Amino acid sequence: MNSALKLGLLFFSFALAACSTSPTVRPQAWSTPEAVVAPSSFSGVHGLAIDAKGRLLAGSVLGNSIWEVDRQTGAARILIGGPEGQADDIAIGPNGEMAWTSFLQGVIRYRENDGAAIRVLAKDLPGINSLAFDQKNGKLYASQVFLGDAMWEIDVAGNQPPRQIAKGMGGFNGFEVGPDGMIYGPLWFKGQVTKMNPADGAITIIADGFKVPAAANLDGKGNLWVVDTRAGELLKVNLASGQKTMVQKLSSAIDNLAIAPEGTIYVSNMADNGVQAFDPATGSLRQLTSGKLAVPGGIKLDGKQLFVADVFGFRQVDINSGAVRDIFRMQASELEYPFSVGLSATHYALTSWFTGSVQIVNRATQKTVAMLHGLKAPMDAQFLPDGSVVYAEIATGTITRASGADFSERKVIASDLAGPVQLLVGPNNDLYVTEAAGNLTRIQLADGSKTIVADKLALPEGLAFTPWGSIVVAEAAARRLTEIDLATGARHTVAENLAIGLEAGPGLPPPYVATGVAVSADGTVYVSADRNNAIYKIRPR
Repeated sequence: MNSALKLGLLFFSFALAACSTSPTVRPQAWSTPEAVVAPSSFSGVHGLAIDAKGRLLAGSVLGNSIWEVDRQTGAARILIGGPEGQADDIAIGPNGEMAWTSFLQGVIRYRENDGAAIRVLAKDLPGINSLAFDQKNGKLYASQVFLGDAMWEIDVAGNQPPRQIAKGMGGFNGFEVGPDGMIYGPLWFKGQVTKMNPADGAITIIADGFKVPAAANLDGKGNLWVVDTRAGELLKVNLASGQKTMVQKLSSAIDNLAIAPEGTIYVSNMADNGVQAFDPATGSLRQLTSGKLAVPGGIKLDGKQLFVADVFGFRQVDINSGAVRDIFRMQASELEYPFSVGLSATHYALTSWFTGSVQIVNRATQKTVAMLHGLKAPMDAQFLPDGSVVYAEIATGTITRASGADFSERKVIASDLAGPVQLLVGPNNDLYVTEAAGNLTRIQLADGSKTIVADKLALPEGLAFTPWGSIVVAEAAARRLTEIDLATGARHTVAENLAIGLEAGPGLPPPYVATGVAVSADGTVYVSADRNNAIYKIRPR
């Protein structure tokens, strides 16, 4: 081998070794953010309706908005923004008027046309879910599901309080009023499709044996079309005989449907930010719009795989290809609307402030090994080296350690925190936490002592260590990523003008969907974008 070739091979080996080790010095600059997972419309999509103008309308609860979807191209735009636009379901009245349910706010809103003022018809109805007009007389009915279980008649004039028709039905979800004045809809928790007499609340079972029927609409031809969210199916039920037929296989996490005047059936899927169009005459199915992620929150990186708490799903993203794989989907698993994810070599910890839970899942078997319920708006949970879990409750300002069998042994290790949001386990028996009030705080696990590392941050949320020892924090209110030097406190902007910081509605935790941050071994920063459902990467330069 000649000397030039030897020198070349030696240089190549040094270069390869340099590329394979983690950088130890912070970069001088950062590249422009690149999409690993492309953006999509909505923030979870739920109720659908065809209005008097022939427009397809779609509601989003977490996104606090009503969207208009082009029925030909799938292009979507916000018709009514937040917080007034929060909509779990949308109904169109006989004169073109529109009403919608703001599920998390417990409010029913109404407007007569696009130019009219929005009015509140009813409030203090937690879990107000589905609603529909009687097309003959204009009466409006609405149901509570999940956070309540009742059917109401709503005074459209706003002069009378809601009249309770029935309660304890079993989850009367997406429904429609028939030409006979009866209310046709599914019982979510009983696997039945029924009709209700609005005069006295009497219920008649039409068909049963569904897994989780989510919504039902009439086609005017003697059929009731039903979507089963757990089975991922579109079914047709004959009203006269009760016979049901599975017509189209779909994905799980279906939420609602709407039937256009010409017969096209539109179906929404909250886990896919998707709307599909089905033609019952030809059997053709068309994907009108969709996304790879629903509402990405907390993220954790393991090698080349990024794990994403996606609210309506739990996903795995390959950071090289951008390919997205479902681990769990809502309604088809035990998943409970995860907003954050913790990761160990053997387990996941999925946290939901909405259900007040931390779900511990075995990574090998994908079985839930423990479910911690009854927590006060937990925002995040992370594993300690000994296998125990620490979780932060924003409603109590505490961090608790859970250990032992079923993680039943609980010990508060820190309190009086100003809105703990996200956690990061440090290398020296310490814990870093972002506080909604604007702090990055270090906590000594041994005694719970606290030290503010950085203050006056703009709603800090997700955080992660860099290979050179600093911490990158998402400042959601400023829509930027900031790098903080732990030794000097110096700050450097990693990226700004990001699609993060989705606004919460009234009475909800200000962090809402906590922005996730992760950093790879080569210093690349990954961030979840809850405003457009994308994942971005920012490379060090």
